Amino acid sequence: MKRELVLMAAVALVAGCKETPQKPQAPAAPKEKVEVAFHVMSQCPFGVQVENAIKPVLDQLGPAVDFKLFFIGDEPSPGQLTSMHGDSEVKGDLLHVCAAKHDPAHYMGLIVCMNKNPREIPGNFDACAAEAKVDAARIKACAEGDEGKKLLSESFAASKQKGARGSPTIFIAGQKYQGGRQSDQFLRGICQAFKTEKPEPCKNIPEPKKIAITVLSDKRCKDCFPDRILGQLKNMFPGLQPKSLDYGDPEGKQLYEQVRGQGITMLPAFLFDPVVAEDPGYAQIQRFMKDAGPYKALQIGAKFDPTAEICDNQQDDDGNGQADCDDPGCKNQIVCRPAIEKNLQVFVMSQCPFGVKAENAMREVLDAFQADGLHFEIHFIADETAPGEFKSLHGPAEVEENIRQLCVMKYYPKNYKYMDYIWCRNENIRDANWQECAKKAGMDVARIEKCATGDEGKKLLAEDIKIARGLGVGASPTWLANNKFKFSGLAPEQIKQNVCSYNKDLKGCSKTLTADVKGPSGGCGK
Repeated sequence: MKRELVLMAAVALVAGCKETPQKPQAPAAPKEKVEVAFHVMSQCPFGVQVENAIKPVLDQLGPAVDFKLFFIGDEPSPGQLTSMHGDSEVKGDLLHVCAAKHDPAHYMGLIVCMNKNPREIPGNFDACAAEAKVDAARIKACAEGDEGKKLLSESFAASKQKGARGSPTIFIAGQKYQGGRQSDQFLRGICQAFKTEKPEPCKNIPEPKKIAITVLSDKRCKDCFPDRILGQLKNMFPGLQPKSLDYGDPEGKQLYEQVRGQGITMLPAFLFDPVVAEDPGYAQIQRFMKDAGPYKALQIGAKFDPTAEICDNQQDDDGNGQADCDDPGCKNQIVCRPAIEKNLQVFVMSQCPFGVKAENAMREVLDAFQADGLHFEIHFIADETAPGEFKSLHGPAEVEENIRQLCVMKYYPKNYKYMDYIWCRNENIRDANWQECAKKAGMDVARIEKCATGDEGKKLLAEDIKIARGLGVGASPTWLANNKFKFSGLAPEQIKQNVCSYNKDLKGCSKTLTADVKGPSGGCGK
């Protein structure tokens, strides 16, 4: 789910004719510099977006900005550099840090050029080096040698020191920036950081558009926290004018009934005036917006149904005569789930790189507990936007793979044979040729395809994602031990220890498993 925005500034230089040419005077040094630090990954679409947007701002403000670009990755052993999007991203990072070192005046032009097709990085370096007029040979020599490794190692370390795990993470004047990611918004954020006289471009920033938003929530919801999201939205849209309503009040309930017919059933709901589409910041959230009657609704993965039973308040909330865990609607809620010994479940998105690592860790875990009879299940995180229509964080291809894996699990459950297919797919999860992995695992390709492309597969996914929704699980991977206890982790040893903390006498608990995983750790959807 990715979009690129390249904003290019045009500067017209008009030369006058004089009888006696005079040497132009160098611009006066700025009285103050504002430090701006970006922590990104070279192939991350969101990192690409902010790099493109900051370039014209740097051109405008010139030496008044001390701009630093850092990269996010890991170094599991000295000289072994890894990044979330693979080896090609590391190579791109190396080229970029070397360009910044050896041609600081032009390296951002090189990066913006390469960002036109980030999936081609680093293969598009030569053409962009020529366009940006940088010394390609010098930069390549740096990127392919020890100098580049040292520079990128230092860059990774700087990102870790600042706690920058997500791309982009941005700091302006040492403060974490949570605002919008368009050029005008960056310019406004930087200009606000000047303590003395502001540079000339700061005096002509357009006034932010006034945007009405209604936030509908429910005070009974313990995990809604609408103010947190509203705070982020205020940074993205400086002209935001919020109004808050509660479902328990007549006006709030009336609004809920109005938007419920437009598919807004979960709270909190963030309902924008349509004028939001005219704001530069709209591009940042456009893919999360849907039309809902007179509003544009922000889809945040809200999970609180105000019409449903609340499972731990000793009240019959939905009026069906059954309260709390006696109500059928509470069966998937964690407070009502019975503890089941020797049970392990993981909730993933099939194309999430962290979910992939978690599934791969199960090679060791399943082997360690083979004699103990550990029961293992995989469930998926997605949304059903309409009957038989699904949405997942990494796009339609992820939905299709989720369904295929559920079909494989249904028809090949014995001795976890389905894991042979999943482990094969995880070697290149975005490869469209899933059939090859099914063949390698000895599975009936036609049978899987019939299931995955028909109503059978849709029903499997519709039922499966209800489990994650009932548990309030939105991050891939999330683990559930003994059907009841959540934990996180990617390393086999970490998973084993959590299993053993709820199952003390398993033979597998005495085994030592791999304690570290290669590359960055984290999750999708946090």
